[in-house]
Order: sequence, then C-alpha cells, then structure tokens
Amino acid sequence: MAWFSKTKKLSRSGDGAPQEGPQPAGKGEAVWRRCDGCAEVVYTQDWERHWNTCPLCGHHDPLPVLRRLEMIFDPGSFQELDRDLTPQDPLGFVDAKKYKDRLKSTAKNTGMKDAFISGVGTIEGREVSVGSFAFEFMGGSMGSVVGEKVTRVFDRAYERKLPAVVFSSTGGARMQEGIFSLMQMAKTSAALNRFRSIHKPYVSVMLHPTTGGVAASFAWLGDVILAEPKALIGFAGPRVIEQTIREKLPPGFQRSEFLLDHGMIDAIVKRPEMRARLGQLLGLLA
Repeated sequence: MAWFSKTKKLSRSGDGAPQEGPQPAGKGEAVWRRCDGCAEVVYTQDWERHWNTCPLCGHHDPLPVLRRLEMIFDPGSFQELDRDLTPQDPLGFVDAKKYKDRLKSTAKNTGMKDAFISGVGTIEGREVSVGSFAFEFMGGSMGSVVGEKVTRVFDRAYERKLPAVVFSSTGGARMQEGIFSLMQMAKTSAALNRFRSIHKPYVSVMLHPTTGGVAASFAWLGDVILAEPKALIGFAGPRVIEQTIREKLPPGFQRSEFLLDHGMIDAIVKRPEMRARLGQLLGLLA
C-alpha cells in the first residue's frame, strides 16, 4: 500500500458510542497522505482532525460512520439501538458469490452487521433520533434490515416526540434482496408520514453518494435538506442518464452545488461545520 494512503480502522467502544480520535500514528502507520483534490501532501493527523477533509483545499474524503457520529453528537451522549438486527437471505441470491457469504465477509471486515447505524443522542444539548448509512458496508445499500432501522428512527422520534436526522450515503436498493429491498421505499416513507403528525423537524443530510431508492424516498423528504460539498445526489447516475436520453448533461449535473443552484436542496454544509449547523436548525425548528 502507498505510504500516503493508509488510514486507521475505528471500532465501537463497549457502550456503543464511537471511540475518541484521532490518535497519534503508531509504528508503521502513514504520517502523510496525498489529497485527491489538490494533490498536495498533508499531515495525516491534520486530515483526521478536520474529519477526513483536506486542511488546504477542503476536499471531502469518505468518513467512516462511527467517526461521523463522533463528529455530530455531544461527547458520550450517543446510544446505539437496534444493534442486533441482522440481514437474512430470503431469495438465496447468488452472483459472484452467495449473498449470505458476502454478508459474513463484509461484517467481518467492517465490524458491522449492516449498512446503517441508528440510535439517540444529543446535539448541542438537544435530544434527537438519528440514523446514518455506512457506505463501507456493501455501498450503503438498503435491504430489509436497513429499511427497518430507518423506519425505527422515525418511529422512535414519533414515540418520544424528538426531531429526526438521517445521514444518507448509499448506492440505493440492495439487489440481492430484490422486491424486499424495494418495499423499504414505501415502508420508510409511510413511517415518515406518521412522524409528521407530531410536528417535529426531520433534517435529511445527503452525503456522497446518495442515489437510487434512498434518494427516491425518504432522503428527499426532509423538512430541511442539507448536503456536503460535491456530493453526487440523484436517482440514476449521470452516465446512465446520458446513455438513456443520448444527450450531454450540464457540467456538475447532480452534484450538490448544481442542486443548490436549482432549488433542490437547502444548503451545502462543510463537514467541520455540520454539528453547529444542525444545532442551529434544531434550535430554530424543534
């Protein structure tokens, strides 16, 4: 592996809360890394301290889900729920390998059971029901367990009369679960509709990428829709659209900046500013 690209893995603490970080680089770990945005070499600890964004140009690299939760919540306040839900293989699906074997290997590599973490915690002292996709688990794809967890985020917010926040980073529906996956679009949207009756805010945060069935359901239904810079957001990707309509798309099509200019999202928020912006919105709306 290149000396400038190695990063450390993170794990949960015993109570389900993210571990504190970043820690100083250990023996054999990369001290420097090259930014994919500006191609400059930056100090790894500075990059981690800025939540995996380049301290020089602000380029946003992928951020593991546990680090994201650490970034958002007040220290020690996050309580993970629904942890024991485990995806099954109802169709006996096989592609390059069996779906059940793919689930086992991905769980072993990531330390997670599926592509979504849900729970409750406080953001600047305000309790919220929160869920976040983990793109590192099968591209953040939404199967029946992910859909159930998203539904529980809204149901829990409804029962406890809390605001809801969902961070989306996904390739869409999980093909290995077929119709069971597609059903989650209606299921999550129905739970969100029930949540509306308590008149608490739902903030949808779209990360890179947010596509497919998630973008076509609850991710676009937020009272406030935020996005990180240069995030790819849409149902089908630009290459698929170009091949379908046989026309060249505008520059930056489906990126968060393009969507903001065309009124599709409310704001673009840089990652180090996300916690403060969410706190501000919850203070105004909740």
